[in-house]
Amino acid sequence: MEYILWGLTGLSLVTWIGLLLGRGLFWCPAPRLRPPRAGEGMCTNSVVAVIPARDEAKVLPDTLPTVLAQDYRGTLRAILVDDRSKDETRHVASSLGDSASHEDRLTVFVGEPLPQGWSGKVWAMSQGVAEAGQPEFLWLTDADIAHEPWVLTALVNRAESEHLDLVSTMATLRIKTMWDRLLVPAFVYFFAKLYPFRFVGNPHRRDAGAAGGCILVRRSVLEDAGGLSAIRAALIDDCALGRLIKNAGGRLWLGFSRGVRSVRDYGSLASVWRMVARSAYTQLGYSPLKLGATVVGMLFLYALPPAACIGGTIATIQGLPGSGPIAIVGGVTWAMMAGSFIPLLRHHAVGGWVAPLLPIAGVLYVAMTISSACQHAKGHGGSWKGRTYSAGDS
Repeated sequence: MEYILWGLTGLSLVTWIGLLLGRGLFWCPAPRLRPPRAGEGMCTNSVVAVIPARDEAKVLPDTLPTVLAQDYRGTLRAILVDDRSKDETRHVASSLGDSASHEDRLTVFVGEPLPQGWSGKVWAMSQGVAEAGQPEFLWLTDADIAHEPWVLTALVNRAESEHLDLVSTMATLRIKTMWDRLLVPAFVYFFAKLYPFRFVGNPHRRDAGAAGGCILVRRSVLEDAGGLSAIRAALIDDCALGRLIKNAGGRLWLGFSRGVRSVRDYGSLASVWRMVARSAYTQLGYSPLKLGATVVGMLFLYALPPAACIGGTIATIQGLPGSGPIAIVGGVTWAMMAGSFIPLLRHHAVGGWVAPLLPIAGVLYVAMTISSACQHAKGHGGSWKGRTYSAGDS
């Protein structure tokens, strides 16, 4: 047994070294979208922002004006698609548009009923894209995302200067409670490990992804790739769009930015749980084998090192031979894991004291993934915004 524990603990250490050095430095919040420097911002490409919104009346006053007030030299229009909301989304959006300094920038309309085989958000976006006409770029942004005035200029500058077809930035998520501090930066950490941003931007790698809160895409490239109808059933629509563009030969850029932020409140374990459980099993392709591998892999990476450290320390105190080195190796691995979490904690203005708690977040996300699979097994599918999708829908 001692040799088995030695082997597993040592393998965990080696695996973490490989991840931290060979997975595109996923733990570092880079590359970054920054404000244009002096002399930049001369791009005048036409842009249409498409904003799908379903029951978003509460957040729109904090977000929609930031889209309409973009300091952009080119032509900018915004189309908000009210996706059959049950609240006052359409009226709030229209009122905000009327009071904006660029009141002619916004068009608001109620979307058509959801057709069979489409996910709600993609259907809403596709209607907005159909109304957009022939702009050079489409700016796909969520109703709960706020933008600094320079963001669109920086997005277009990046696309034009680097000949990119899709530019996307991860929004800085809102953090208010203890659960937010533990789970929100960890969510970004796991996302970046799954879709290393540097790998996404490398045209020689197959890795593709995007962050749905803020995506700038060339309209002509999207059309040539098949349009949004090609990903009509996608529940994880941002990453599906990234794969669509990259598979069509397009070039991607995915990064971080403090200029793009979510105003969505999570606040509790239950709210984060619902967010993850709605699509976690979808990410695994509804495969029980992938689910099992994910559970074992996550426990091996995040639960084993602290268990070895704590268990080995207790065993050493009790005088059990050979347990001291196991505790040391487990502790070193745990420290490496925690240290890699600190840059993303700082990006979200969270104290480094949360870093050693990353294993707890990892175990909770495992439980959320299992919960997602259980929902599908019961026929509930992925539920979001009052709609439920079965495995066949995605």
